[in-house]
Amino acid sequence: MDLTSAFSWASLYLMSEWIIRVLMLVVIPFRRSPEAAKGWLLFGFFLPWPAVVLYLLIGRPDYPKWRRLQFARLPHVLRAEVARVRELRARQEPDLPSNLAQAARLIQNLGHFPALNGNGADLLSHYDETLDRIADDIDAATDHVHLLFYIFADDTSGKKIIAALARAVERGVVCRVLIDALGSHAWATQVVKALTDAGVSAHLVLPIRLLRRRSTRADLRNHRKIAVIDGRIGYVGSQNIVNADFNPRVTNQELVVRVSGPVVLELQAVFVADWFLETDQVLKGPDLFPEPIHSGHVVAQVLPSGPDYPAAGVERVIEALIHGARKRIVITTPYFIPDDALLHALETAVLRGVDVHIVLSKPVDQTLVSLAQRSYYTELLDAGIKIHLYRDKLLHAKHLSIDQDVAQIGSSNMDMRSFTLNSEINLVLFDRELTGHLQAEQARYFARSDLLLDAQWKARPLARKVIENIARLLTPLL
Repeated sequence: MDLTSAFSWASLYLMSEWIIRVLMLVVIPFRRSPEAAKGWLLFGFFLPWPAVVLYLLIGRPDYPKWRRLQFARLPHVLRAEVARVRELRARQEPDLPSNLAQAARLIQNLGHFPALNGNGADLLSHYDETLDRIADDIDAATDHVHLLFYIFADDTSGKKIIAALARAVERGVVCRVLIDALGSHAWATQVVKALTDAGVSAHLVLPIRLLRRRSTRADLRNHRKIAVIDGRIGYVGSQNIVNADFNPRVTNQELVVRVSGPVVLELQAVFVADWFLETDQVLKGPDLFPEPIHSGHVVAQVLPSGPDYPAAGVERVIEALIHGARKRIVITTPYFIPDDALLHALETAVLRGVDVHIVLSKPVDQTLVSLAQRSYYTELLDAGIKIHLYRDKLLHAKHLSIDQDVAQIGSSNMDMRSFTLNSEINLVLFDRELTGHLQAEQARYFARSDLLLDAQWKARPLARKVIENIARLLTPLL
């Protein structure tokens, strides 16, 4: 190749890079937060062609057209189930004070499920005992068992649940299982085979099909953890069906809530909807939505969120609850990457005199997220927010308490992935006694944590500060 040709190709390449930069300035800001837009534009400015490739792979935080059309069919194909939930609302609508009634209305408008009275709820914080409790409830099932989990392994924990499902099938109980294809990729083949061999209907959620018609972005995942037994008992929380030490780097600490009463039917509706989206099968019948039994006095409400619910970002509810707090906020999450609105809500709460605590995990399993998360610590400490670093395990639990009135427990982390990319499930509970139980659990976290001191944190090496802030720039891309 002569010098003239080489110069021409180099000029063409440089021109293409500037065309990409200009196009990204036009395209990127649409339907994207300022934080995410800045991350993409920065990436595109320095590495235009790699940015284009990555943008084509994961650039839009929504499902393709076929999936959106499938979701739009839900109200029609599940109209009887929608009517059932409306009937429950008319009969079980709680009498909440005005500030909590507004929160319940917001949650309903975002996730389409009302707050319902008459529920019982138990917090489960012991890892193996939680799995034993689920297995025991499966052993007591008489009609159906529905499980939806991000991770379902074929280790000791997974085999315990598979064995319980097999026993249920032998009794004539219908068992259905949804497993996220990517979250469970290391075990999916073995688990699906074991479940199918046992007579369980098992399907992978959002399987990765390159160049196939019904394909989706590989990083749009169903991160929910739901169990429904006979439409009367439900589980929701942070724990997957896998050994606590499945990651050799850490051992997980979790929190799950076991519920009974009318709110279980809202969890059931989420499972039925996800089953339809993945299989095209409509689950019907009175046994799926049985007459609820009054199980207690807890007011509870289900909030599903994710790309299927473009207006139902869980961060909106969290921000609203924080703005409504009067005395105390405690947030527990393994991954904390706040957007500007959440950060400002927390800072404003402190200025109003609210005591704000964030419990994070000292052991980490996601290096990039951990680095980006640490880049926020200075702002949080300067605002007067107390940061507790849980010492002994990866604190994978995801929940918050607001004053003595509200508890939220579920699968959502406090990061951009849970806010915009993952399908998540959260249970909001308006109950002073249950919130008190959660706060007692949070007090145990405090006792097993190191309180991060401002002077200690600011004395860390400059190189570490630089790496943390570079990681902070990259997280909106995900």
